[in-house]
Amino acid sequence: MRLSPYLRLVLSSGIQHSTAKQVDGCPFYNEGMRQSLILLGVFLLVLAGCQKNSQTDYSSLDQSGMWSSSLAELKKYKVSDAEIAQLTKLKQSSASDEFCLALLKAARAHHHDFTGADAAIDLSRAGYTDAQILELAQSDQMDILSGEAITLKLIGLSNPTIQTIIHRRIQGLPTLTSEQIGRLKNTGMSEKQILEVVNGGLSGQKAEDFIAQREAVRNHSNTGFVRVKGRKH
Repeated sequence: MRLSPYLRLVLSSGIQHSTAKQVDGCPFYNEGMRQSLILLGVFLLVLAGCQKNSQTDYSSLDQSGMWSSSLAELKKYKVSDAEIAQLTKLKQSSASDEFCLALLKAARAHHHDFTGADAAIDLSRAGYTDAQILELAQSDQMDILSGEAITLKLIGLSNPTIQTIIHRRIQGLPTLTSEQIGRLKNTGMSEKQILEVVNGGLSGQKAEDFIAQREAVRNHSNTGFVRVKGRKH
């Protein structure tokens, strides 16, 4: 088809009749969208964290008899569900609010969760006071020393002697184990004599040698025989 002179003039002027070229995206718009998405992600993470904290269930502690003021203080530590279970067990054993909070604070002071409900309950049932139990907790050795402390009670030692032994353990000083002390008692040593051995710092192989020597003397003394004198004819 032949084009008219006018139409050829229009086409030659550079006007395109094809589809318009797509305009490049605005760089400022893209950067703004990217930042908005980042902020949205951060907001969702914070919101999820808040929802997680709000889902912590304190009802078991409330039902166990903990006062609302104690619960309010407890919430400041953002306790976990496992810690709530531990504290509930402690409250159900008739522990006071103050004692529960003190044990939790002692654990947090050593940068770990509170897990010592069973140890605290066992020590209390063995006759230890809250102050004595808290001292073990504050040294971060309650779980480690609770078994030894209970055994010392069962052996029948007096409170001052037990306190001396436990303090030496807390301070990392050499001392006899509850098993060794029990063996010494079986050889006939008095509590005063045992305490002298403890304060002397006897431990390890030297302690074992000393105990074995006393056991040997005891065993030998029980193997002798008594001559029965008969009447002469």
